Amino acid sequence: MNIRELALSLLLEHESSDTYINLSLSSHKTDSLTSEERSLLTLLLYTTVEHKLTYDYYIAALCGKSTDKLLDRTKNILRLGFCQLVHIDNIPDFAAVNETVKLAKNPGERSFVNGVLRAAARAKDSLPLPNKEKNPARYYSVYYSLPLGVVKHFIREIGENDSIKLFESFNSPQHTDITVNTTKTTIDDYLVKLSDFGYSATRVEFSPITVRVLGSVNPRKLPGFDEGLFFVQDAACAVCASVIDAVPGELIIDTCSAPGGKSFAMAILSSDSADIRSMDIHESKMSLITDGAQRLGLSSVKASVRNAQDPDNSLFGKADKVLCDVPCSGLGVIAKKPDLRYNCLDSMASLPKLQLEILNKSALYLKNGGMLVYSTCTLNRAENEEIVSEFLKRNVDFQAVDFRVGTLSSENGMLTTYPHVHSTDGFFICKLVKKA
Repeated sequence: MNIRELALSLLLEHESSDTYINLSLSSHKTDSLTSEERSLLTLLLYTTVEHKLTYDYYIAALCGKSTDKLLDRTKNILRLGFCQLVHIDNIPDFAAVNETVKLAKNPGERSFVNGVLRAAARAKDSLPLPNKEKNPARYYSVYYSLPLGVVKHFIREIGENDSIKLFESFNSPQHTDITVNTTKTTIDDYLVKLSDFGYSATRVEFSPITVRVLGSVNPRKLPGFDEGLFFVQDAACAVCASVIDAVPGELIIDTCSAPGGKSFAMAILSSDSADIRSMDIHESKMSLITDGAQRLGLSSVKASVRNAQDPDNSLFGKADKVLCDVPCSGLGVIAKKPDLRYNCLDSMASLPKLQLEILNKSALYLKNGGMLVYSTCTLNRAENEEIVSEFLKRNVDFQAVDFRVGTLSSENGMLTTYPHVHSTDGFFICKLVKKA
């Protein structure tokens, strides 16, 4: 099976099972790939998924019928073809067409795919798009491959100009942020190590424990992975953990913790001397926390299965600090999880009720005078500011308190990071303190 055949197989499996595309790269089918083959496969998969609404519009315009009327296999063959023609510069057009046509099963399918892709190659610089002046939201939806509802949501929330910048950032190449395990090394020493191994990396000015490696890299190839010198974590997540300001000896509860990154960051910031209870509802994800803590050498992180809607009453009123990073629609991480953009609308309406319940239940753990940090990786007022407002109405013994991390400062106790402004995930953080 060549790389294009493998890509097609994984795309079909991805659509039929409705799983994230990154999990496809863990398939046993990829075990024997060389690093170059894996890189091409990753590029094909992520690019095709990221731009599939755009490709479907092109396909429909060129063949004269909706992609809903095409077989899934045919549709995904064409998407792979458009991916190579439109977004991968180092594949010649003739190779993109000829190699993709070979994926077709029978003469009829081959003829159809060949006709559409050759027409696309001829019109490559003038492929059709909706009329921007008549319907700008529809244009942005197709051009940036975002559901129309998502486009309209952002225009309402942050305005058209900032939305365009945000959409551009969603479809731009990503860097790799890592949190340095300063219980084992220093930021400066690790930057030197990265340079010695040929990687370009810089500090992140607003996160005290984050290093940014330029480009997308395989973390396991970075120096010090096996020794636990770092773990992958977006700078915005590290900022969230920093707001907790973990101190040795404190009891800190992370109520929705998997895969454990914020717990690890809090452990590192407390010199591995706090008592961090890392809880999550998913038993299947416990190994991510325990194995991660073991690799990093962090003994202060203790993982347990716990539904945040059913908190442990034996810990009520005992925690110094609580981190409540709730399930959310994920609008802030679309750049790294391209398939998320197509189903996030489904959860935006239903999640706020759950989020508020988890926040209220998590508050029960706190001592008087304790700190509660509420966070999400989404950009949606209904899941962010409105949840905080409702919580404060119901919990008059809490107040929002301003904070500062590096060069970032909150307003009214709240901070939102944006991909197009901060070069991070879109992230919301609120610091709440229980009155003594």
